[in-house]
Amino acid sequence: MGRAGRAAAGLALAAVVALVVTGCGGGGGGSKDDGKPSASATGQPATGGSSASASPSATPTQILAQLKGQDDVMVTISSVVRDKDGFVTVQGSITNNGSSSFDAVAWRGQETALVRSGPSVAGAVLVDEAGKKRYYVLRDTDGRCLCTMGLVGIRPKETRPFFAQFPAPPQATTEVEFDLPTMPPAKITISDAKG
Repeated sequence: MGRAGRAAAGLALAAVVALVVTGCGGGGGGSKDDGKPSASATGQPATGGSSASASPSATPTQILAQLKGQDDVMVTISSVVRDKDGFVTVQGSITNNGSSSFDAVAWRGQETALVRSGPSVAGAVLVDEAGKKRYYVLRDTDGRCLCTMGLVGIRPKETRPFFAQFPAPPQATTEVEFDLPTMPPAKITISDAKG
């Protein structure tokens, strides 16, 4: 095959690759929306708003509460927001100040149904003492928590972001207690989403 033939074959191949890449992109059918909240594969909170406010930040801009537990692990809560869809999203960071790697297996909680969530903050609970009610982490249709999962191998001095979504308490309830297995409870104040 001559130089011109090879060039033509190369252009044809490039055109086919471009078509294949274009055909694979985008949203697409087949996804079922049953109206229930869902978490994306990256473990981001399910929200109806912009993704900028949904992504947990590894460096919190404010500290609403800090929980210091065994093995020198610290949980910092930087955001507790009630959205218009009836959810409360708690965001913050987990810092391993200890000398050995940390796995959040105990934070999943004792409930058998949450085994699928693996090492996570699935066992977190919001307690409304005034209303005498407890709010558990929401789950998707597969029984996995709407929270950060895969919290294994957190190295010494490493910080990771986390989030957990809960049903929202009544609008009048602005202060709740955040409980996480093996950690001391912390009082947190719920703020309303802007906009």
